[in-house]
Amino acid sequence: MSTTAGSDHTALHARLRRAEGQLRGVQRMLDEGAECREVLMQLAAVKSAIDRVGLHLIGEELRSCVLDGDGEPCETSFEQAMETLLRYGSIGR
Repeated sequence: MSTTAGSDHTALHARLRRAEGQLRGVQRMLDEGAECREVLMQLAAVKSAIDRVGLHLIGEELRSCVLDGDGEPCETSFEQAMETLLRYGSIGR
């Protein structure tokens, strides 16, 4: 998959840093004996942030294939992106 550049790249890094901080917070909550519901809510927030990054990357790959490409290389990229999307979408199930 191609990489995201510019402000998108910066925004994705910021989102991942936020998720990393949330995950450290979850670890701290576990160490401090926080309520299960509170921990699970924070885990859901971390998962959601990471999922948004992944879906953004897959969307960008598909977008670049549709807008820029035509022919065999694009078809291969599209198929790989779709395969990744399907696999990524089934992770949480």
